[in-house]
Amino acid sequence: MLRLILNALWLIFGGLQLALGWWLAALIFGISIIGIPWARAAFNIGLYTLWPFGSEAVRRNSITGQGDFGTGLFGMVGNIFWLIFAGWWLAIGHLVVGILFAITIIGLPFAFVHWKLIPITLFPIGMMIVGRSNYGGSYQPRL
Repeated sequence: MLRLILNALWLIFGGLQLALGWWLAALIFGISIIGIPWARAAFNIGLYTLWPFGSEAVRRNSITGQGDFGTGLFGMVGNIFWLIFAGWWLAIGHLVVGILFAITIIGLPFAFVHWKLIPITLFPIGMMIVGRSNYGGSYQPRL
């Protein structure tokens, strides 16, 4: 119940706009063939920002048990390009907004979400959004 309340408040106080922004970026990336890996990554980040409480970003191969295009060499190269051109300033943005939320005691849950978004905004390719199960901490894929 607490997750539902926190996610609803997150949506009201900027989560929905943040998710829509990521999905718009995914659409723009998806227009070109070269941008498809980043489009998928931006879509996953949008999904994560839409409903962050009770979700976690993890490497796809840690869930599936096998590597793929995004978790191998090409994913690493794609993540390096992402880090250079977009990831570092997105991470700084989440860090600063998280600090601003943390200044107010009531904003601490939202600060933690922004800080939780930093790793996926730095290296998004090869990541997967999973929901935390109530059964023994196991993960359930969201997509």
